[in-house]
Amino acid sequence: MASTQDYKRRIRSVKNTRKITRAMELVAAAKLRRAQTRIESMRPYADTMSQLIAGVGRAAASVRSLPLLQQRESIERVLLVPLTGDRGLAGAFNAQVLRRAFALERQLQAEGKTVRWLAVGKKGRSTLAFRGRELAGAYAGFTDSPAYADAQAIAHRVAELYVEQDVDRVVLVYNTFVSALTQKVTVQDVLPISADVLETDDEERRDDALRGDFIFEPEPEEILERLLPVVVETQVYRALLESTASEQGARMTAMRNASKNAGELIDRLTLQMNRARQAEITQEILEVVAGAEALS
Repeated sequence: MASTQDYKRRIRSVKNTRKITRAMELVAAAKLRRAQTRIESMRPYADTMSQLIAGVGRAAASVRSLPLLQQRESIERVLLVPLTGDRGLAGAFNAQVLRRAFALERQLQAEGKTVRWLAVGKKGRSTLAFRGRELAGAYAGFTDSPAYADAQAIAHRVAELYVEQDVDRVVLVYNTFVSALTQKVTVQDVLPISADVLETDDEERRDDALRGDFIFEPEPEEILERLLPVVVETQVYRALLESTASEQGARMTAMRNASKNAGELIDRLTLQMNRARQAEITQEILEVVAGAEALS
């Protein structure tokens, strides 16, 4: 049976651990609020960009020559881009993204397709390297607070692979933020760009009619060619922000549960320590009584 001193050392160790988990929970909560604010701030930009592209697309005579819109007749090579974090201690955040990505890989390979990988986040990069997957690119060091430049670098790389016909399809796999307790794994195709981005509903068409006709300089096709890479950048940036919010929410929940478990462990160890101390006192009393009886 452990001694009172052993229990005291264990209790002290668990208390120190609980201080760390509480601090990490508070840090994650602050980062989560900032991430939610960034997502909300980006939505008006993304909506306006969609309306702008749709307007230019309707004015363009033909969009068939634009490489990012071209649908391949046969999809043989698929690029998977899992968005993970740079650190752990976030519950199942990283594991569920990678699990879904590997399941998608098996499905695509069963269909006879070749799968390539591009890693975002240190956890995804290390896991893919450990499993022997060859990477078409790796980006890390910014998942806690991604900048638009990070999304541009990723989008430029995937667009380059698509335009050069190294891949026929690009798929993002990431966590969408629902709440601090819930993160939903999302699979999103980013290339080729869907022709739906060039369409708007009837209300938006009426709004455009009210604004009047536009004279484009240069031609709408050239403007659209410059805007389509921004569509990819925007999609990647939104996914990065969703992933960041999900990671902080998952970490906050994991650290809160860890602190709760530490408190329960401290209570259990304190009870066991009291029992051990009582047993030691009882043993000492018995020894004193036995000694007194021996002397008498």
